[in-house]
Amino acid sequence: MKNTILSLITVAGLAAVSAAAQAQSYNPFQIGASGGIAFPTSDLGNTTNTGYNIAVSVGVKPLMMPIGIRGEAAWNQFGFKSGPNGSINIPSFTGNLTYGLPLGVGFSPYIIGGIGLYRPSADINGTSSQATNEFGWNAGGGLKLPLSTSFETFVEARYNSVNVNGGTLSFVPLTVGFMF
Repeated sequence: MKNTILSLITVAGLAAVSAAAQAQSYNPFQIGASGGIAFPTSDLGNTTNTGYNIAVSVGVKPLMMPIGIRGEAAWNQFGFKSGPNGSINIPSFTGNLTYGLPLGVGFSPYIIGGIGLYRPSADINGTSSQATNEFGWNAGGGLKLPLSTSFETFVEARYNSVNVNGGTLSFVPLTVGFMF
């Protein structure tokens, strides 16, 4: 009995030391990049084809907390279905909150959403229209796979909506990225 108690105390002590060592090496700040395809919906989907999305991000993810903060700069581009040669370009600068869903497995699902500045413009036959600053929002989810204590990959989909004069530009980028 005495050996069993001593063994349990030893295991608990090693677990505490291991957790403390991990906490000391943990960096809550992250930077990353992502890219993928973007599906236009609503009014935007009526006039454009599937496009692409690229983004860079910075984030803060405190240890042992399910909530994180992510700032992101993204570029979305969609070519016209017919008519003039050109594209609709939608750069965005957003602030987002993430919430990790604890499952205790190797991968982690999460939800993400935020608000920000979107600057839609059109490029038609080599001539660019005036970009305007518009308020927009996004919401979605993803699945991250930590590859080490400081590097993770993710797959993510988010609905983005931007109100512009007389309509809504909305789209859903499906991206693959990494954070370290």
